[in-house]
Amino acid sequence: MVTTIDDLVERAREGVHRPRAREAYQAHLEGALLVDIRPAAQRAAEGDIPGALIIERNVLEWRLDPTGSHRIPEASGYDVEVIVVCSEGYASSLAAASLRELGLHRATDLDGGFVGWAADGLPTGSGG
Repeated sequence: MVTTIDDLVERAREGVHRPRAREAYQAHLEGALLVDIRPAAQRAAEGDIPGALIIERNVLEWRLDPTGSHRIPEASGYDVEVIVVCSEGYASSLAAASLRELGLHRATDLDGGFVGWAADGLPTGSGG
């Protein structure tokens, strides 16, 4: 049997609360890490979220693994609340699932992605 990308995304989202933009914004104000995994060209075209950590997808696990030698200071333990952001909320679901496999049990992703964030009128920057 072949697994499709839709199957992978569905599995990644099973049993996970995915906050919408306003809930994610509030969580960020309360200390959750918003982690934007979009490539630079996409951020430049769409804009960015002020205060979000920029960690492109290809290095995400290395930067957020609390035991990794290439981690960022914010990767202080397995209880860190992480909300992953991509453009529309698909790649971020897969990325958050990967972080949960590393033990970051509070990792989730932004339902609707940056597009949903901007549509809700939440703060954005030029992406440049």
